[in-house]
Amino acid sequence: MGSHTRNVLTVKSIAVSKAVKLRDGGGLWLVTKGGGRYWIFSYTFAGLRREMGIGPLHTVSLADARERAEEARAMVRRGLDPLAARKEEQAETPKLMTFGAYADSFVDAAVKAGRWRGAKTEARWRNLLENHAKPIRAKTLASIKTKDVIAVLNPIWGEKQETAEKLREAIERVLDAAKVEGHRAGENPAVWKRNLEHAMHKPNQLTATSHHAAMPYPALPAFMKKLAEVGGVSARALELAILTACRSGEVRSAAWSEIDLKEKIWVIPAERTKPGKEHRIPLSDKAVDLLETMKSQSVNEFVFPGVRDKKPLSDASLAKALTAAGGGQFTVHGFRSTFRDWATEVAHAPREIAEAALAHAVGDTVERSYARSDALERRRKLMQEWATFCGSAG
Repeated sequence: MGSHTRNVLTVKSIAVSKAVKLRDGGGLWLVTKGGGRYWIFSYTFAGLRREMGIGPLHTVSLADARERAEEARAMVRRGLDPLAARKEEQAETPKLMTFGAYADSFVDAAVKAGRWRGAKTEARWRNLLENHAKPIRAKTLASIKTKDVIAVLNPIWGEKQETAEKLREAIERVLDAAKVEGHRAGENPAVWKRNLEHAMHKPNQLTATSHHAAMPYPALPAFMKKLAEVGGVSARALELAILTACRSGEVRSAAWSEIDLKEKIWVIPAERTKPGKEHRIPLSDKAVDLLETMKSQSVNEFVFPGVRDKKPLSDASLAKALTAAGGGQFTVHGFRSTFRDWATEVAHAPREIAEAALAHAVGDTVERSYARSDALERRRKLMQEWATFCGSAG
């Protein structure tokens, strides 16, 4: 068989052969490395023997490999080195930067330059760009359009207006910087004037929150003051639900066996939680005081005994207490959102800590490791701050 014979291999002969190196001719070889089989093109350029990888057999077929080898041969005939040309091509294609990666480096640079006073500003920027801007983080800077910015702002526009406006401003500044550094061209899609103002209208602050089930957190301290004046077991149960950011059912069926007042901890067993995982709650001093009061008048194993013997409080009882304290337009469950908004906007709590406080199943590996250790001491600090805020009405 002459050295110029080409196309020696067939799909079948490749499948049955166990040889480490198979020759197709014209410099094209199929070699076995590790557990995989790879195409390589072997050629001589400027008197030197060179080898260029063409790709693995499982993604590059025999026909494709022959086509790529032929392109390389043609380059050699024109006096070009295929390997050098490939390197040059890769260098010319700038790595496209994503919004997420660029936004993070933008914040890092601002911190390093001492551009912001205090850690709270940094925490706010990171929260805006990591959590609220999540839908555009994976997009390349050059590809972000006005519709993408609207899609990010819409879910919180009119509900968390201050956050939404700060988010728009942060995106605008990041995209401005990206343009200066040559990552994008054209108009900034996050600009308000003569752009977003035509698509999004600033809501009337008075009507923005009135029809939502969650009480806005600034209204909470005054509500807690009123709630403290409402007598009865249901009002105390609602107080504990708010102080611990727990679900109504978890509070209504709370048993004394789950609570350790000395260690200031409440452990809800897995079978009583919505995610089906044990939830440990650090109790603030205020929550401990409330529980001690309930303990002194305890009649059975339930912390909040119902009217009927040996039965916990009914679902409707907390809603009644809510109405009695003047919060009838809101829902009991909504207080979990009130806590979440406060944790983000006021306490600047890291997302994984706030989510762990709500016993939410959290995402990536880092967050799951937080959930495993459940970051109890960091949450204890957060719940203590929350209790102080809840009781801050004069």
